[in-house]
Amino acid sequence: MTDMESTSRTSSGIAYDRAGPRGGVPVVLVHAGVADRRMWEPQWASLTARHDVVRLDLRGFGDSTARPDGPLSPPGDALAVLEAEGIERCHLVGASYGAGVAVEVALTRPGTAASLLLAAPGGSLIPGATDDLRSFVAEEDAALDAGDLDAAADANVRWWVDGPGQPTDRVDPEVRDLVGRMQRRAFELTADWDDVEEAEIEPAALDRLATIDVPTLVLVGDLDLDAIRLAADRVARDLPGARTLVWKGAAHLPSLERPDEFRGLLEDWLTP
Repeated sequence: MTDMESTSRTSSGIAYDRAGPRGGVPVVLVHAGVADRRMWEPQWASLTARHDVVRLDLRGFGDSTARPDGPLSPPGDALAVLEAEGIERCHLVGASYGAGVAVEVALTRPGTAASLLLAAPGGSLIPGATDDLRSFVAEEDAALDAGDLDAAADANVRWWVDGPGQPTDRVDPEVRDLVGRMQRRAFELTADWDDVEEAEIEPAALDRLATIDVPTLVLVGDLDLDAIRLAADRVARDLPGARTLVWKGAAHLPSLERPDEFRGLLEDWLTP
């Protein structure tokens, strides 16, 4: 290992941080769709003390404010950061929507992923809509159509942080507040992005899981939406190197709900 290094910069419109001792296989953290790179703060100091770590804001989140020049491509943006940092191979850790992005990165540039840790896999990994997901989308859409960003952010907090039908005092109020602020920030940044198309990789990620042969851990909470639990089942079934871990009493953001436990899980996963 070389000396500790730390950088915070923007490449191709994507803001990111890199810190930790260089020399090993880097770890790349990809945030949830209700968050930005701040969601990894509870694990950041511990991880970067031992590992070379990158955390990025996907375009339209956090500090990645620039509209795309063409179709929105989250895996393309993530790969641009890796290229800028000279990273050819890394451990990919993704939460929710970010888990789907991590898998798409692995598919778009084979050989990039040394391993995958997919917490509450969502985004392109969701096999289909479920009743609870439809209910959430309807509530969020109604709030956004009314121009009420606070109500839309609150819907995300209740469905994704608390969990469907769970009490609002189940999770640390500071976590609820942080997610609400991160989600509202994303709404504000993309308020005029209705004309932006999102690129989709072809064939779809779900149809190519069997081609990803790297160690993979799928983490899911038993209080999460049905759609996410079905996604976890699908990934575990179709991805050859996958195993599943279910956390009882956790919903969609286990790294924020149980930061110390998730920190230990990461360290165990990354330790040969």
